[in-house]
Amino acid sequence: MNGCGTSAKPYLYRLGMKLHLMDGTYELFRNHFGSPTRTDPSGREVGGVYGIITSTLALLNEPGVTHLAAAFDTVIESFRNEVYPEYKSGEGIAEELLEQFPLAERAMDALGVTVWSMVEFEADDALATAAWRWVPEVDQVVVLTPDKDLAQCYGNPKIVGYDRRKRSFIDSAAVQEKFGILPVSIPDYLALVGDSADGLPGLSGWGAKSTATVLDRYVHLENIPLDDARWEVSVRSSTKLADTLRERMGDALLFRFLAQLRPDVPLVEDLADLEWKGVRREPFLELCDELGFSGLENRPHRWLD
Repeated sequence: MNGCGTSAKPYLYRLGMKLHLMDGTYELFRNHFGSPTRTDPSGREVGGVYGIITSTLALLNEPGVTHLAAAFDTVIESFRNEVYPEYKSGEGIAEELLEQFPLAERAMDALGVTVWSMVEFEADDALATAAWRWVPEVDQVVVLTPDKDLAQCYGNPKIVGYDRRKRSFIDSAAVQEKFGILPVSIPDYLALVGDSADGLPGLSGWGAKSTATVLDRYVHLENIPLDDARWEVSVRSSTKLADTLRERMGDALLFRFLAQLRPDVPLVEDLADLEWKGVRREPFLELCDELGFSGLENRPHRWLD
């Protein structure tokens, strides 16, 4: 992808002070499904927690990782479910995974990482708020997730995504290559195409190709002429698409509102509070003992005390 790719030293992508923002929900899912099954002394599944601890310790040992925060969906539901009941919920997620969320948050806190536990908002909202708030104070913000929702942040050249599994960066050029639109149009794109992961149905007939073609020209929903005779781009079945948009513009605007990340999550920290200073010895060792994580006690390379 343009503007991204594999690098032997990925955190040197941009020199200077960097703020790293972790999608804790994604990391827990990734480690739960990608790590070997592991149970604690009580028989509880904790493989995802073990994985997120080891991967975070590895991250903290990378050059340039000095300021780090992690956001979690402490509950899967958010204010969006009140606005649109069909929005994604925790239904269908295995209980053994849901039960690891509070443990993962405890683990990150014990590691000395700032933790944002989201209830009213989603983890993605916290990450977006943090990226937009602190980007003027740093040389680069690196959002540790491949989630397409965060792509709307990458219009700022100082904010990039990073897929830790593929070891590749995601910037504005990569978003344009993948979706055919500017990052600022991502919420409009999801409103039209839909997003099954978030429970957004989109509008009938609006596929990825037609949506990209139209939004590449008009950027936002309200700029699209409702009469296709006025369209300055050629799209198959344009009359039907325009009719659908005209009839369901209210739905499209609702879906876009749901897809837009919030810039106003009440994060109480200052940037200095996000500086990582070391693992909190007592809470970390207690957690390792409780969960049966023998061998992890000596992994931290820096202790807070």
